[in-house]
Amino acid sequence: MATITTHVLDTSAGRPAAGVRFCLERVAPDPCEVLARGATNIDGRCDGPVLQDAPIGTYELHFSVAAYFRGQGVVLSDPPFLDRVTLRFGIAEADGHYHVPLWMTPWSYGTYRGS
Repeated sequence: MATITTHVLDTSAGRPAAGVRFCLERVAPDPCEVLARGATNIDGRCDGPVLQDAPIGTYELHFSVAAYFRGQGVVLSDPPFLDRVTLRFGIAEADGHYHVPLWMTPWSYGTYRGS
């Protein structure tokens, strides 16, 4: 089965984003199922895979970006422009490695399928 990993970069500060809380859910088949929760380490990564043995399906990674930026002393609007970033992605390869990184600022974000 597939493996899911992630890392988070704070591109507004030019460094890894340590302490970003995240949650992984499988959204298909219904109902949604929480599979993992955690926070990034000092390198903006997880100490291991977010999930091993992930079956084919649709998943969401939710990142608490506003809480991270507030913790960095960034003054955000109320409500913040970005509070929680959700990345929805599909796993189609049963034995694939799915690296789903997030790079972010208080006003923008991006992702890609990494290696």
